[in-house]
Amino acid sequence: MHYHYKTKNVCSSEIDFDLENNQLHNVVFTGGCNGNLKAIGKLVEGMDADKVIALLEGNTCGRSSTSCADQLTQAIRMAQTKTA
Repeated sequence: MHYHYKTKNVCSSEIDFDLENNQLHNVVFTGGCNGNLKAIGKLVEGMDADKVIALLEGNTCGRSSTSCADQLTQAIRMAQTKTA
């Protein structure tokens, strides 16, 4: 299923991704640090969503209490509650 998440307090504004059988696919960030965010999308392609959460949750950026990677974990949790 495809999901769209509006980020909060980070440079990227949105995250789009597919979650099928608890695996992430087609993760795309809008805005933010283009190269780094493309890399995150490639690295998590096909990964188990729970493993991505364990790896990236709580990651911060600068003085912010969150980051684009942390926002991805929040987006995944939102998607998991919608599919439960």
